[in-house]
Amino acid sequence: MNPLDSLGLSWPIIQAPMAGVSTPAMAAAVSNAGGLGSIAVGAVDAATAREMIAAVRDRTDRPFNVNLFVHSPARSRPDIEAQWLVALEPLFGQFGGNSPASLREIYRSFAEDDAMLAMLTATRPAVVSFHFGLPQPWRIATLKAAGCILLASVTSLAEALAARAAGVDMLVAQGFEAGGHRGTFDPDAPDDRLGVMALTRLLVEQAGLPVIAAGGIMDGRGVCAALDLGAVAAQLGTAFIGCPESSADAAYRAALFSPTAHTVMTRAISGRPARCLANRFTRWGADTARPPPDYPIAYDAGKALNQLARTHGESGYGAHWAGQGVSLARALPAAQVVATIGVEMEQASAGH
Repeated sequence: MNPLDSLGLSWPIIQAPMAGVSTPAMAAAVSNAGGLGSIAVGAVDAATAREMIAAVRDRTDRPFNVNLFVHSPARSRPDIEAQWLVALEPLFGQFGGNSPASLREIYRSFAEDDAMLAMLTATRPAVVSFHFGLPQPWRIATLKAAGCILLASVTSLAEALAARAAGVDMLVAQGFEAGGHRGTFDPDAPDDRLGVMALTRLLVEQAGLPVIAAGGIMDGRGVCAALDLGAVAAQLGTAFIGCPESSADAAYRAALFSPTAHTVMTRAISGRPARCLANRFTRWGADTARPPPDYPIAYDAGKALNQLARTHGESGYGAHWAGQGVSLARALPAAQVVATIGVEMEQASAGH
């Protein structure tokens, strides 16, 4: 059984949550166009998340997805953090600044956020999704009792089986091609770096839950390929970054549509592996042997550096997340992206 069938989608297209890029306007536009729009609330508190949900509902009466970060709460390691700040000092210094005196955990994990759970139980979004791990069974049971369909990002069969055992309804098979943060439950564990094609087939055959394919999918042929692999839907993120509804700034958009755009995996920006458009920060990270502090403590430093650099007209330290399909990105309104992909899917099906 495919839980998405109950949502009345016109297309098996999910707009990825993308914290820092997606907006209520984007989510509503995608949902109104017949896909499943998403907002990311992992980087905000419960009150702001409630306002974001209300903002989507002001624009659509269609279902949408609310995404949460369920990372293991960061360990404060003062020695590692101090060494990281020393390593970053030359980067701050080139803009006449100093690295922060200390770092803090800027995002709270849903694993310990009772206020967020209470808010979701009250607002009852149609779909709730988890990234970086799974909340405790009682939190999952509470959301299911509220009528929410639950998705979890997974990067391996072991993570998929854990999600199934925890009571999650559907799996987002995040291939190594995907932009933004790897959804690995343990960022320090070995990563097989499975591509979306291999991972989707593996999970369809062995995980026992409906699978949503994610990673490098940018157009209708890509969605059809995911469905041919046995997925029930495809999740696309980078395909929506260029939309006017996106909150990506001008520098991010310029990097996205650069003829030389390419992506790399880096831990330097946030402390967790994430796929980013190559820039000055990722190049520095590739040359740095020091381990970063835990996510999201390291992100506190990365955001401070980017903010300082931007005041001096330098955008090369931004978290310009993007997937390997970046060169196929289109600058279209979100609803038009969905409609165009739908036409491409029909053309691909007719060509079979």
